[in-house]
Amino acid sequence: MAKALVLGGATGLLGQALVRVLAARGWQVTTLGRGDGNLLDMNFLQERLEHIEADAIFNTVAWTQVDDAEDHPEDAMLINRTLPDALARILRNMGTGQLVHYGTDFVFSGNHHRALTEEDAPHPLSVYGKTKLAGEEAVLDVLPDRSLVLRTAWLFGPGRRNFVQTILDACRRRDVISVVHDQNGSPTYTLDLALWSALLAEGGQTGLWHAANSGRASWCELACEAVSLSGNACRVEPIPGSQWPQKARRPAFSVLNCDKLAHFLGEKPRPWPQALRDYLFREGGVQ
Repeated sequence: MAKALVLGGATGLLGQALVRVLAARGWQVTTLGRGDGNLLDMNFLQERLEHIEADAIFNTVAWTQVDDAEDHPEDAMLINRTLPDALARILRNMGTGQLVHYGTDFVFSGNHHRALTEEDAPHPLSVYGKTKLAGEEAVLDVLPDRSLVLRTAWLFGPGRRNFVQTILDACRRRDVISVVHDQNGSPTYTLDLALWSALLAEGGQTGLWHAANSGRASWCELACEAVSLSGNACRVEPIPGSQWPQKARRPAFSVLNCDKLAHFLGEKPRPWPQALRDYLFREGGVQ
């Protein structure tokens, strides 16, 4: 039985999905989170990795508060770059274990108006994007033969608060909500991402991959679809990002091209509206 270690798996949105999917596929799954010890302590981290002896380590730990990262760049760098770099170095010295790490569409500037491939040059606009890019580059540089970086985006799924749940909660309290319409990306269902992660790890794949559900959407379109499926009468009002000021700059267009993943799977990842239906009706997203 293959062993998996999911960092952040006990509480994180993606980590919970990974634990569930990996266990269902027959992996022996262990989790390790910040509540178990200081993940930035190299001695602690090395001792745990050597003790667990996992075949694959799935690192879901990240500083994801995009705006807060602008005020805490050093803290964001510690979590988003220093930790994955340490994981890669420990695994390289151990001589065993695959590292699966997660990147973000925020490594792109958003100036293109076509789906972005793994070969497109990144140009992050925010501290969050810069630190995440530094993390994926460190992993691929330190452990090129045993590392897998999955760039993903706009996660929604069971187990933890996310954009879709936030929208539906707001619609229960108000008749009208305003959502940004001029930022476009790739909504991604965590259970689908977890399955692709497992398949890629089981296939011994390495390198950089884009992993998101098919199709594109603005935040407003994602919100509208969720509200419509939930049967709520709340009206979603589109507004430009300029009317919703935020400290960190967001890419206006960061849709991910997942042709490489589709070729591996033998089919395109399913469209995000279909995945959203599963989340809302099978996983209790509609309360």
